[in-house]
Amino acid sequence: MWCESKRRPETEAAQPALAQVQDVCENSTMPTIPHIERHFTAGEVIRDIVIGMSDGLTVPFALAAGLSGAVSSTGIIVTAGLAEVSAGAIAMGLGGYLAAKSDADHYRSEMERERLEVVEKPEAESQEIRDIFASYGVTPQESEPVIAALRARPKAWIDFMMRFELGLEAPDPKRARASAFVIGSSYVAGGLVPLCPYMILRDAGSALTVSVVVTLLALIVFGYVKGRFTGMNPVRSAIQTALIGGLAAGAAFAIARAIS
Repeated sequence: MWCESKRRPETEAAQPALAQVQDVCENSTMPTIPHIERHFTAGEVIRDIVIGMSDGLTVPFALAAGLSGAVSSTGIIVTAGLAEVSAGAIAMGLGGYLAAKSDADHYRSEMERERLEVVEKPEAESQEIRDIFASYGVTPQESEPVIAALRARPKAWIDFMMRFELGLEAPDPKRARASAFVIGSSYVAGGLVPLCPYMILRDAGSALTVSVVVTLLALIVFGYVKGRFTGMNPVRSAIQTALIGGLAAGAAFAIARAIS
């Protein structure tokens, strides 16, 4: 703006000086700041950690709390708690593995169906592309060059239909094993938190009180860290996680005490 304003001299006396300024403005280049986009790309890992950790913090706590009203020996509570953590980690990890495998099988099945359709029904698939672009305000005339380019590249055509028609992304081939490990490990880490007081203290009642405080603090810290990683407000995430986890643990505790 400053350079542009100097290009309209008000007096002829200022012409030489303003000409020099104009020359500097035209021949100088303003420094540019590189545009760097930062996106969170570990959503699936965080989701697995949340699944494993949240269950690990609540289920073993409920079991230990329920047993605290029935037995006075913390040794029995620790043994039962560790057995539950082991079984829970295996079950949760297996569930994550099967879920990831199901997603991969579903993706392969849909990809095979799309591969057949682009060969057997190319016109119908082309119309689907026009409909997709139309939803973004692109006219049929504007979409024709893209359709022609995709029809010349069958693999790209299939990938396009998988992503924009079905909303499916190619799964990581190692996703199933990684999901099982992350969920199982997170469950163990979360499950040991409410059990640690029982491992240290001998009185079950005192251990229960400490376990409640420790588990609540762990839920707050866990929620705060989760918020930082996922882009949510960390404080809000901490409060939300503590409330939800506390309600779940309280309900499980009430059921366990009622049964015992």
